[in-house]
Order: sequence, then C-alpha cells, then structure tokens
Amino acid sequence: MPTTSSEFLDSQSRYQVRLHVGVPAAEVPELAGTAHLVLVADALDDGDMAAIPPLEDATVRVVGFRTRERAAADVLEVQARRGDRAIVSIVTLAGPSRAFNVEDFLVAGAVVDALAARGIDFSSPEAAAACAAFTSLHRAVGHLVTASATGAEWAARGRTAEMVEACRIDAGADADVAAKA
Repeated sequence: MPTTSSEFLDSQSRYQVRLHVGVPAAEVPELAGTAHLVLVADALDDGDMAAIPPLEDATVRVVGFRTRERAAADVLEVQARRGDRAIVSIVTLAGPSRAFNVEDFLVAGAVVDALAARGIDFSSPEAAAACAAFTSLHRAVGHLVTASATGAEWAARGRTAEMVEACRIDAGADADVAAKA
C-alpha cells in the first residue's frame, strides 16, 4: 500500500533536518506547515516554483549547488531568531514524469552536508542518505548532472555551459538564495 503524504511526514517528524523527494508542488504547503524553513533543492533552476500555492507564515527558498552554504547560514539565522531548533524540510519537486532527479537529490545532500558542518545534524535517514550520496560523489557532481536525463535535455537545447556553471559547488556562497514567501 502506498504511503500517504501525512504518513510520510509523521515518519520524519522527530528530526530537525528532513528530506522529501519527488513532492508535487501542490503538497509543499503541507510540508511548510511542519517546518520553519522549506528548502527546495533545484540543481538547474528548472523546478516549477510557480506551481507552489501561496504560503502564509512559511519561508520557502530555492537552493542549488552554488548556494548551499548561504542556505545553511539562513537556517542558522532562523534558529538564532527563534532561540531554539529550526526545523528544516528539504524538498525535491516532482517533475512532469515523476522520475527521480539525481541532480536535485545531490543538491539536497549538499545542503544536509553544509548544515552538518554547522552542527545541525539531527537528520532523518532520508536526509542522511542524500548527504552520504553527495559527500561520496561530490567530485563527480558535474559529470553526474550532465550525464543525467535532465542534463541530456539541457545539452540537447545548447545549455551545457549554463548547466556546468550551476554545478559549481559553493560558487555562489555570497549570492542571494532565491526566496518565495
């Protein structure tokens, strides 16, 4: 029997850092209701952020390889303002075909890794697995993304240089993380 969204949410509720893979954009508000910050892992800025319904009292940010450090710093800022743990839901959006997007999963792992480096490491097993994938494969991120199904589509459209730039880990550490409130 398939797991419903609420059952999946409950399975990670005790963790500070959570990962939700292949979430339809319409379900992001449900995740936002259980977290202080939602980070949408989007390696190639091709997620359909416009499909996420407007959210009240929640912060949703898009994060990629270039901005993972800034996103981790943002989590620390939220935590400092609260004076308590900030609950973080990292999300990869479902694509039109609902296929697994390795590039977004690796971004999610990159964010978990950046959070752990700052001492925020009470991660769900799902988040820990993404982190392990990223840390063991970080030197191959560019190759993995360009070899992925999405990477092949980008290459076919002549966007290889843009894709390679998006895979530069921490290259945009000082750049603003796109925000949607």
